[in-house]
Amino acid sequence: MDKYQNYTSSLSERYPSPEMKYLFSPEKKFRTWRKLWIALAETEQELGLDITDEQIAELKAAAEDIDYEAAKEREKIVRHDVMSHVYAYGLKCPKAKGIIHLGATSCYVGDNTDLIIMTEALKLIRQKLINVIANLADFADKYKALPTLGFTHFQPAQPTTVGKRATLWLQDLTLDLEEIDFVISTMKLLGSKGTTGTQASFLELFDGDLEKVRKIDGLIAEKMGFESCYPVSGQTYSRKVDARVLNVLSSIAQSAHKFSNDIRLLQHLKEIEEPFEKNQIGSSAMAYKRNPMRSERIASLANYVITDAGNPALTAATQWFERTLDDSANKRISVSEAFLATDGILELYMNISSNLVVYPKVIEARLMSELPFMATENIMMDAVKAGGDRQVLHEKIRQHSMAAGKRVKEEGAANDLLDRIAADPAFGITKERLLELMKPELYTGCAAPQVEAFLADVIKPILDANKDALGLQGEINV
Repeated sequence: MDKYQNYTSSLSERYPSPEMKYLFSPEKKFRTWRKLWIALAETEQELGLDITDEQIAELKAAAEDIDYEAAKEREKIVRHDVMSHVYAYGLKCPKAKGIIHLGATSCYVGDNTDLIIMTEALKLIRQKLINVIANLADFADKYKALPTLGFTHFQPAQPTTVGKRATLWLQDLTLDLEEIDFVISTMKLLGSKGTTGTQASFLELFDGDLEKVRKIDGLIAEKMGFESCYPVSGQTYSRKVDARVLNVLSSIAQSAHKFSNDIRLLQHLKEIEEPFEKNQIGSSAMAYKRNPMRSERIASLANYVITDAGNPALTAATQWFERTLDDSANKRISVSEAFLATDGILELYMNISSNLVVYPKVIEARLMSELPFMATENIMMDAVKAGGDRQVLHEKIRQHSMAAGKRVKEEGAANDLLDRIAADPAFGITKERLLELMKPELYTGCAAPQVEAFLADVIKPILDANKDALGLQGEINV
């Protein structure tokens, strides 16, 4: 069927990187199956089964020579994907076909492959997370001292700096990094446990030699690049592993969504924009528009990932005894798509964070329009030092602030709060002195040194320890 007449997923064609798409491709899966069959044969040979070097050499020689059509035709007959690929492998390995998959169940290749792919995918996600952290660190350092209006409840609040705000995005990502490092450190293989996790088939193969059976999992793990296998299982590894993995992807999505919200709001305020290319069209109708398309896409994909994390949780909660197959269809979709979507999120995040556009004049103008309100506490303290009554002055500032605010909102006029205070003899302060207090840097507190300390104490050690991961550029596909 023509590709334009068939369903395609945006997560296979539009958002993720080629590297992540390959990890969840049929080729990656089936090549990993064959590596696992080789590891099993080698392990069984080392432990004394009658498997020859010639058979193992034949398996290795044909490891990447996969006849997909033969497997597909066989599956139509036997309705079993693993046995179809055992058959196709056997066609290429006539001397070794009798020992392929010896003693194993389908979960030996299926579950171990899932664990291998998820581990590799987590490492790729981690690398991209490090690059976003590096981009935001550069941004925070560059703008650590640039005053900007703070917001609480999206209402004007005490000033902060552009760089300090960026450290809030950064700190969320460092929490995600801690989580993903923990999850990667806990990833193990299933090993080869048999139909109900008892390894009964291997005990039979090795004539009741329990010590040899106990060595199987460790040897397979070592050959596949893992430190160990889960010590006990049913037929499958615990589906709580999938839930744990998608929880960390959800955490990254939450952080990215928060960042995208802030950028979209700042772009509305014309203070900071995501990149907008020379020939990019913002709207098919309104030619002047510069829509925050990248940030909106982050938010959209993040919503999907956050919601998708519920799928493996439900699957883990509803498994029966040693295994049921109601995890299979859901698992194939939910796990792969969570990784593909998170990868797409981080590609966008890398792209935006390395190309943010800042408009200092707009930032300054908005801050200065609100700064008289922010400065009232300092003004009141000066007046008290000159002999004024704090309670009386507080009420007067409240009245003047309400009147000035009403003028701004109802008349669209300029903020005249300073003129009102200068004209009030209770304060005993001149307009010139009030203007001296209108320096934004006087109201950003410890923001700049906080940025410096955070970058030096938290971010620099992370980047120094991960130099080899740096250098990625985010790619986006419209």
